[in-house]
Amino acid sequence: MKPAPQRLEPTFSPRIWGARSLAPLFPEKSNLAEPLGEAWVTGLDCKIATPEFRGKTLRDAWRDMPADWRGAQFSANEEFPLLVKFIFPTDMLSLQVHPDDAYAAVHEKAAGGRGKTEMWYIVSADPGSHLLLGLKPGADKKAFLAGLKDNSLESLFQTVPIRAGESIFVPPGTLHAIGPGVVVCEVQEYSDLTYRVYDYGRVDAQGKPRELHIEKALDVTNFGPGRGGKTTDISLPVAGTAQRSLLAACSFFAIEKWVVESSCTFRTNAAHFDLLTSLSGCGVLNSCGCEFPVEPGSCWLLPANLGEWHFAANEPATFIRAYVPNLDTLREEARTTANGASLKNTIFD
Repeated sequence: MKPAPQRLEPTFSPRIWGARSLAPLFPEKSNLAEPLGEAWVTGLDCKIATPEFRGKTLRDAWRDMPADWRGAQFSANEEFPLLVKFIFPTDMLSLQVHPDDAYAAVHEKAAGGRGKTEMWYIVSADPGSHLLLGLKPGADKKAFLAGLKDNSLESLFQTVPIRAGESIFVPPGTLHAIGPGVVVCEVQEYSDLTYRVYDYGRVDAQGKPRELHIEKALDVTNFGPGRGGKTTDISLPVAGTAQRSLLAACSFFAIEKWVVESSCTFRTNAAHFDLLTSLSGCGVLNSCGCEFPVEPGSCWLLPANLGEWHFAANEPATFIRAYVPNLDTLREEARTTANGASLKNTIFD
């Protein structure tokens, strides 16, 4: 089968804390009767919109893809590894934490057995926007339990002011919550395991509070010194007029930001497929003699054996590129342009 870019159609999820307009990323989702909180652009139920697998879900298309489309790292046809989604909060998300792979493999087999390491890129942020990330120094398990009892748990969290263009790495075991007034592009292990510890007394449409997961949260929460937080962008070699920056990387994913003024040409890596998600601007993706219009909110799976592809911007465009890296190779590439800067706040082991 001749490789070609595959466009994924997003799926949208209602959330208590969601928004009634997802413009400008998804202008068709405006004046909504029910608030939407998340748009999954690489969900396994997302449909393929391009001819090779048109109408199939990503789950089925991934299973049927030739091995050289998936890349050498995925020749054994493992489960799809990356979830990319947008989050649209108009209220504080629940205070929550995620397990790591080791815990999930033992305690969450029915849910896939995979933990959740994630990274957030702040697409937009109102003035004064913030999030909660990790506990304050000295906030131990005893203080945590006391905060749960008297509804003062939020006071134990570290408050992090955020602006558009910033990135935050969130390891498993780190208590956190995203605040209102932002749009976030999240890249993570493909897992939906979330342990809520506090939900501000909210109830669903049936008047019932959402489930909390205190015991499991206590099992996985890191009460010691935290890791992660805001990352440091590292410039990478340019591709045409595209400015490339490495935002964050770990063994599960690498995330790059591309800003394309006019055009760029790049070549895929036979080891892995790429996910290219458009944040702003528009243009035309050209590969193998075929042209594909690109608009904000669209996500493309680029097969590992696609080879050279070209993007011509009709207006300046910004993308997030996500893939599963070889960290040693990535470090060497980053060092060529890092000018001696430390990579420890960008590449996490």
